[in-house]
Amino acid sequence: MKRTEHLLSRITINPKIMLGKPTIRGMRITVEQILRALSAGISENELLEEYPELEKKDFQAVFAYATGLVEEEQVFPVQVSA
Repeated sequence: MKRTEHLLSRITINPKIMLGKPTIRGMRITVEQILRALSAGISENELLEEYPELEKKDFQAVFAYATGLVEEEQVFPVQVSA
């Protein structure tokens, strides 16, 4: 757990930065931007070149943050009547 907590400390939320979206270490790079780029096939190495202020651990932090959101997700069965 300590490792996850340490990673999550890299994700910051400040209403004055990017409208309060979760960002990486208070920079103007959002968790959403990184996830969108990775899901579009852009590699971590390409992102590191494009954003030299990023560090490898930032990607781990993004994944830990996203994992936490999915863990909290609740699914409720819906009954559909015919």
